[in-house]
Amino acid sequence: MPKDDDLRIGVFICECGTNIAGSIDVDAVVEVAQKQPNVVFATKNLYTCSEPGQQAIKKAITEHKLNRVVVAACSPRMHEPTFRTCVKEVGMNPYLVDMANIREQCSWVHIGDRKGATEKAIDIMKAYVGRARYLQPQEETRIPVKQAALVIGGGVAGMQSALDMADAGYKVTLVEKEPSLGGLMAQLAKTYPTMDCAI
Repeated sequence: MPKDDDLRIGVFICECGTNIAGSIDVDAVVEVAQKQPNVVFATKNLYTCSEPGQQAIKKAITEHKLNRVVVAACSPRMHEPTFRTCVKEVGMNPYLVDMANIREQCSWVHIGDRKGATEKAIDIMKAYVGRARYLQPQEETRIPVKQAALVIGGGVAGMQSALDMADAGYKVTLVEKEPSLGGLMAQLAKTYPTMDCAI
C-alpha cells in the first residue's frame, strides 16, 4: 500500500443533468473535495459517464498522476464497469476506482431539501475519499470451467435436472444417498389429482 504522501486521489462529481444538480449544490461538494487529504484534483462534470466525461477522467489521471479515483455519481450497479474500463485504458488498475452513490442515495431522496442533500453528499464523498486511501490493486484470475454437472439428489427434481442437462449436451453425474432413485415420490402409492401410481 502506498504511503500517505504517495496517494494522489482524483474526485469527479457528476451533475447527471438535473438528477443530481437539481437537488445538490455540486460546486460546494467539489470545493470540500479539493480540501480533503490526498486529493490533488477535484472537478464536476455534466455527465461523467458520457464520452467527454470519461475523457476528462483519463486526462486528469495523466496530467495529475492520479493513482486513485472517486466518482460521485449514480449507483455503481449502473456505471462501475464503465469507469473501471475508463481508468484501465490509461494504465490504472481498474480496482483503484470507487463510486459514491449521490444520486439514488442522496439527491433523489432529498428533492425538497437542497441544503440537507448537499451536506449528505459532502459526507458521502468524504467517506469514499477516505475509503479510496485503502483501495488495493487487484488482478483477475481466469480459471477454466469443466463443462460438466453434478446433481445431488435423485428425487424427481434431481432426475429431471440431470436429464435436461444431459439433453443439452453436458456430462452429468447424479448422486443419491439412498439405494434407489425417486426420493419422496417413490414412497407414495398414488399421486393427486389423477390418483395414478406414483412409481
